[in-house]
Amino acid sequence: MVFDHEKAIKNTSRILYIGNGESLGNKKMGKLRMHPIFVFLDYKNNYICEVRYGGASANALQRGLWTHTKNATSYFDSLTNGWIDYSHNHTLVKLFSLALNSTEESHKEVNIILQKDIDKLKKK
Repeated sequence: MVFDHEKAIKNTSRILYIGNGESLGNKKMGKLRMHPIFVFLDYKNNYICEVRYGGASANALQRGLWTHTKNATSYFDSLTNGWIDYSHNHTLVKLFSLALNSTEESHKEVNIILQKDIDKLKKK
C-alpha cells in the first residue's frame, strides 16, 4: 500500500488539535490521548492522517506523521492492484507467533516446506 500524499495535501480542508486527555469523540479515534496530535480531515470530515507528538516516554508510533490505513483507504493505492489481499490473515499471524517462539531447527524445516509450496506455485 502506498499513501497518496499529494491527494492528502490537496484534499486537506481541516486540521484538528487533540490535546492531552482529549479525544476526537468518534468511534474511530475516540480514545483519550496521552500525547497531543493534529488530525487532518478532508472536506467531508473523513480522516486522512495525523501528526503525533510525545515526550521522552513516547514510542515511535506516538511521534511523527501517522495514519490508520483502514480509516483512510481512499488515500492509499495498492501496488499490486488488488492482487494481494490486505485483509486479516489469521493463519499467517499464527505462523509468525509460532516462529517467534520456536527453535532455528524448526525454522529450517518450515523453510523447506514453504519453498516446496512456492516451487509448486511457480509451475502453475
